[in-house]
Amino acid sequence: MPDEIPRTLTCRVNGELLMLPAGTTLADLLRERGWAGKRVAVERNGEIVPRSLYAQTAIVEGDAIEVVVAVGGG
Repeated sequence: MPDEIPRTLTCRVNGELLMLPAGTTLADLLRERGWAGKRVAVERNGEIVPRSLYAQTAIVEGDAIEVVVAVGGG
């Protein structure tokens, strides 16, 4: 019997436990959470992820993601 491919994964985003579809990328996450197009910094498991890698960085089971959104003001 072949191993079943997981359809979802569990990770933490800013401390919140989330279930996401398997294959979700950082770019997908940012879009889904309304952060796409905003000035953000993303850390995955303690490492800063360059913006140029968001679309190709797949989130995997157990990842800890921190997203900081820059807020302008005066």
